[in-house]
Amino acid sequence: MSFNRSVSTPASVGSELAECRQLADYPLSGESIVCFAGEDWWYHHPHSKNHILKRLAKHNRVLFVNSITMGLPSISNPDFFHKIRRKLRSYLRWLRKAPEGLWVMTPINVPLYGWSVVRALNRLLLVLQLRLVMFFLNLRRPIVWVAIPTAADLVNSLGAKLLAYQVSDKYDVNEDSALSRTVIRDMDSRLKQRAAVVMYSGRKLYEESEVRHRYFLEQAVDYERFANLPGGDAPADIAAIPRPVLGYVGAADWYTMDVPLIEHVAKARPDWHWVFIGAKSNVVQLSAPNIHFLGSKPYSELPRYYRHIDVCVLPWNQKNAFTSYGSAIKVREYLATGKPVVISPLYEYLHTPGVRIYRSTDEFIRSVEEALASDTAHKRQVRQDAVRNCTWDVRAREVASLFRGLLDGRDVREAMPQRDEQRQVAATR
Repeated sequence: MSFNRSVSTPASVGSELAECRQLADYPLSGESIVCFAGEDWWYHHPHSKNHILKRLAKHNRVLFVNSITMGLPSISNPDFFHKIRRKLRSYLRWLRKAPEGLWVMTPINVPLYGWSVVRALNRLLLVLQLRLVMFFLNLRRPIVWVAIPTAADLVNSLGAKLLAYQVSDKYDVNEDSALSRTVIRDMDSRLKQRAAVVMYSGRKLYEESEVRHRYFLEQAVDYERFANLPGGDAPADIAAIPRPVLGYVGAADWYTMDVPLIEHVAKARPDWHWVFIGAKSNVVQLSAPNIHFLGSKPYSELPRYYRHIDVCVLPWNQKNAFTSYGSAIKVREYLATGKPVVISPLYEYLHTPGVRIYRSTDEFIRSVEEALASDTAHKRQVRQDAVRNCTWDVRAREVASLFRGLLDGRDVREAMPQRDEQRQVAATR
């Protein structure tokens, strides 16, 4: 690992920062931002932080810190060694500049948070690396954006001028970590108390929150990418699959997928072909002639795969507490394509126009049958219109305005006008 190849000189960094400051028309310009993400830039499809920060990076200096994890899963978990190998590959990149203009860092750490002594050593290791990188990148008094509870031990050591905490999931019911719920709740609580704003990415999380300084950071979509599917043939691996195709795009995690439903439908409707595009947990064991796992695909290639999908589905486990709080960006991408959408009753989308909700296996089958038999141009338009104005460009400017207002000394309620839906939620409290 070569430090020199990965990091610019302070002089060049200073020049880049000067260029950022010239873009004064943007709500937030010339600032330093350090984000502790809950995912890995190199291995996950873009989450909200990825989409927003690469836009803010056009006007500000940004350091995206890949997930320091919520702790490892149990060693008996079939995905344990896969996760270890993937993280080791990310460690080898350590610090790189992404094509979008921001810096991406994978700090070396010990992902064990259940023991106070290990956490203290881990904090020292992480702070030393971060301080070193911040020095070379000229990140002074940054806005610190935390999107993972395990960063709670670090945020007081970075000289932040503003701390924002993004809550994307119900962290204390995450089944993919062996870390105790008590430790997670303590970290989550400390961050909520210290942060200037707590940004909730899920509607259910926001509505249940008792935090006064909360903000509903609604998910968005890369609308133009998915609304304008390219012409020509679909990629060969999906083009070879007979239609109709039920498509799921995203990670097939063991705690999210409703395996019994998929198995039942695959047997009951053998002419329907299930296609899963994305990483698959080793715990998910599905095998049938009409079930196809195509693996992960580049984000840029997804629109070509959507061409061959007839119905976009979200067959999530309805009894899982963690998924019940999910806001699933993929559903917005589904809607942007105009394809029919059939999903489990995810709170986030219960009232979204054009979404078909099922609550049983029979309802799932009926919903897909209706989608295949009676889709129209008008229905496709309704689905696209539901997300047409919810773009990441809009959301990034929204965050920029929020941060600008907080830096100027206003509280969350004054920092920027709330959207109508936020006013409606606030009025019921």
